[in-house]
Amino acid sequence: MAQAIGREDGLSARAAGPEDDLIAIVAEMRPALAFVEVPAPGQRGIDAVRRVRVAQPGTTVVALSPQQDELLMARIVEAGATGMLSPAASLDEVVVALRRSSMGERLMEPAESNRLMRILRRQRHQEATERQRAGRLTRRQTQILQLMADGLSGKEIARRIGVSYSTLRTHIQNILTRLGVHTKVEALAVAIRHGKVSAG
Repeated sequence: MAQAIGREDGLSARAAGPEDDLIAIVAEMRPALAFVEVPAPGQRGIDAVRRVRVAQPGTTVVALSPQQDELLMARIVEAGATGMLSPAASLDEVVVALRRSSMGERLMEPAESNRLMRILRRQRHQEATERQRAGRLTRRQTQILQLMADGLSGKEIARRIGVSYSTLRTHIQNILTRLGVHTKVEALAVAIRHGKVSAG
């Protein structure tokens, strides 16, 4: 990509390797624009976007990501990118993005950025609510969830904790209610996601 951009009239580009190399080049060259690759699941690339913006606030950042997931896009924009392109984008698309960005234009309309930020806020609110609910699980409920994660059947769990199968079903229903979910699979997902149990 850097070689192809360099052949365009009035443009020059330099390729960067790992994240630290990218930050060093940005600090040295102070480019108008930096393309930052954000591979799935994306956290390292998102951190790189943020580091570029900190190292050189005047550099516009455009993310390159194969994922067009809205939540990932929201996190990329929050980190400081002005837009996102697919790595499969044509050279013409890349050059247009570069020229627009270098003139101070955002590749993403403010309305779209605001919509993505609303998605991110909803996601974080949901995560906070889940974390709070998971934190209210009793020791017995956590034990049951861990045994479920370990692959034990309902009868095996009841026998292991010394209760009747009917009582176990009541415990499980209380777990679903406490976590605000409808199935045991959802309950396990929430418990694992928030570190209450470990995956078997």
